[in-house]
Amino acid sequence: MSLAEHHYSLTVRWTGNLGEGTSSYRGYARDHDVEIPGLPVLKGSSDPTFHGDRSRYNPEQLLLAALSQCHMLSFLHVAVKHGVVVTDYVDNAQGLMRLNRDGSGQFESVTLKPQVTVADPGHVSLMAQLHHEANAVCFIARSVNFPVLHEPSTTAAAA
Repeated sequence: MSLAEHHYSLTVRWTGNLGEGTSSYRGYARDHDVEIPGLPVLKGSSDPTFHGDRSRYNPEQLLLAALSQCHMLSFLHVAVKHGVVVTDYVDNAQGLMRLNRDGSGQFESVTLKPQVTVADPGHVSLMAQLHHEANAVCFIARSVNFPVLHEPSTTAAAA
């Protein structure tokens, strides 16, 4: 196996057949399970606007989560490379999706709003550079066709 290639697989299983399949638009549930061996089943549905179950994750939320997770993990890696000790990280990410008249749609942008706490107050000035570097190496951000914006804030840990 090459270190340059990583393969991922999972199973998405539709569980929303209410007895008549897709015989009508409202006659089926959008419920499904995302199955990855060795992990808990992720219960999915569509956004409630599209007749989904609000108690389940929808693909739009999971795309936003993937971008936020990827940036955080990339940022933590970049921080280590620069000798910056991060002690806390919280991101309140937001995504904008637009629907088209033909029923299609797409994400227009995602804005990540990471709130980072660093151990050394002297490292606060490096944060814009580290977020930029993290965005440049984030696998998911590099894979989408819309802008991934950043509105970070940084504080130094109390002494």
